[in-house]
Amino acid sequence: MSGRGRVNWGFLFFFLPVALWLLLLIVLPHAELLRLSFTSTRPGGFTLGNYMAFFSEPIYWLTFVRTAFYSILVTFLVMAIALPVAFYITKVARVRAGGFLMVLVLVPFWVSELIRVYGWIILLRESGVINRLFTSIGLFSQPIELLYNDITMILGLVYTSMLFMMVPVVGVMDALDDALIEAAYDLGASKTAIWRTIIIPHCMPGMASGGIIVFMLVLGSYLTPNLMGGKNSLWFTEQIYNQIILYFNWNQGAAFGFLLLLLSSMIIWLALKITGQNLREVVK
Repeated sequence: MSGRGRVNWGFLFFFLPVALWLLLLIVLPHAELLRLSFTSTRPGGFTLGNYMAFFSEPIYWLTFVRTAFYSILVTFLVMAIALPVAFYITKVARVRAGGFLMVLVLVPFWVSELIRVYGWIILLRESGVINRLFTSIGLFSQPIELLYNDITMILGLVYTSMLFMMVPVVGVMDALDDALIEAAYDLGASKTAIWRTIIIPHCMPGMASGGIIVFMLVLGSYLTPNLMGGKNSLWFTEQIYNQIILYFNWNQGAAFGFLLLLLSSMIIWLALKITGQNLREVVK
């Protein structure tokens, strides 16, 4: 048999499970949700009403604007924290110490997001650790409610998404030649100039890939905004949950889900255009 007609059984052995997994668990469910999003709950078949409801009801698009704004804010906060931490791990700390610090970053993510969020709730609630500490030293005259506001919600989102920025930033930061930083410092460049002209441009692909992951995860988060933001969290995923679970309106919920995907993709595309990054290079 010629090489062109020979069956590559090794390739098929590894490709078929992946193809079936993508088809059965991703493609077909999303195709069905896409069909439902264009289907009316009343007899009549095709409709755009499920999508038009998003723009006709201010509560829906205002909730999305709020969700997108806070997701962008969390992404920048995570980036601002991850950059100096990654620099210290890769360039300042010794090899063993850097490895130990990286393990400390990874350890919290060995447990589920739900457990990590409940940990913050135990710390911040009225009868929690922080209130007890501050009342015991006289900083608070009585316990105050630290939970269920936008600040603690952002704190929880930053905490739960930090790893997804740290890993790509540490990867690109580790590849930066130390000689470039030393040469710039010897030539009289300030620390701010070194960060602006050498470190940040070199780390931009990792920051962009980490930013995309963090933004999409935060935008699609449900547990953290709901548990730490309380009833007033007004997160767009809660609108999707309400339509599907509470109102049994799968058509409207599916439309909201695809609008979330479309609008978030547009935000990412715009961010890549503004920063001059290429998506193909970022996802490598």
